Amino acid sequence: MDNREEVREFLTSRRAKITPDQVGLPAGTRRRVPGLRRSEVAALADMSVEYYSKLERGDIAGVSPSVLEALVRALRLDDAERTHLVNLAQAADGSDTLTRPRRRRTKEQWKPHRSLQWVLDAVTAGPAFVRDGRMDILADNPLFRAFYSDLYATPGNQENLARFTFLDPAARRFYPDWESFADITVAIVRTEAGRNPHDKDLHDLVGELSTRSDAFRTRWGAHNVRHHSTGTKHFHHHAVGHLSLAFEGLEMAAAPGLTLTIYTAEPGSPSEEGLRLLASWAATQETAPDTERSAAG
Repeated sequence: MDNREEVREFLTSRRAKITPDQVGLPAGTRRRVPGLRRSEVAALADMSVEYYSKLERGDIAGVSPSVLEALVRALRLDDAERTHLVNLAQAADGSDTLTRPRRRRTKEQWKPHRSLQWVLDAVTAGPAFVRDGRMDILADNPLFRAFYSDLYATPGNQENLARFTFLDPAARRFYPDWESFADITVAIVRTEAGRNPHDKDLHDLVGELSTRSDAFRTRWGAHNVRHHSTGTKHFHHHAVGHLSLAFEGLEMAAAPGLTLTIYTAEPGSPSEEGLRLLASWAATQETAPDTERSAAG
């Protein structure tokens, strides 16, 4: 991905999101651009218009932390956007070399350490899985496989949540609020692109989804990023119906760039009962082939 273009489009998109009244400036009657003008951002960041224009053209290599913080304040960036800007600046001058995640082997080659799989298998009350920033599913527990049975039913997904969301029609049934899931998915992948801009597998994924999905391409162009670590999501599973699940995403210190996510339901809620039913359904799916083989013999 072209770093200068990434910087230019990110800063431009953030500037367009801020209205003059949000920062105490008069809107005027002859405003021809959405959001703030370059001159207004420059004034808010206490720098010259010429210097800010240079930054917005993508020339961000060697920029000092104080300048980046001035941009954060002027553009009212949240924590995820601030981190993304810092990542883009580090990639521009090559200072991300030591902090950049080491290139992992392909998903087909990567295997979780056996203790990690023990941890996942020990989680029996809800789905649990490990993913990378490309949204590849790298490890899971049995309940997750039952929960995301649609994902595993389609080999073309390659067990990737972004492909599932945008290329599999089943996703729109599984995610009742599909638009929100689509926004979140793209924001996670865009965040990874800033954090690890030299990942060829990520480039290939973005290229594939941009070509095959208008919905992905539109969202990708918005340059939205996010930290995605906790919250509540709603699902509709074909076997057990509606599930409202809380989740916690934990960054794995032993494997930078990977996230362990666990879903759970509120105690005593219908969704907790739904997860119990899901576990029972999963057990019947596992024993069905054995039963069929015994009957055949």
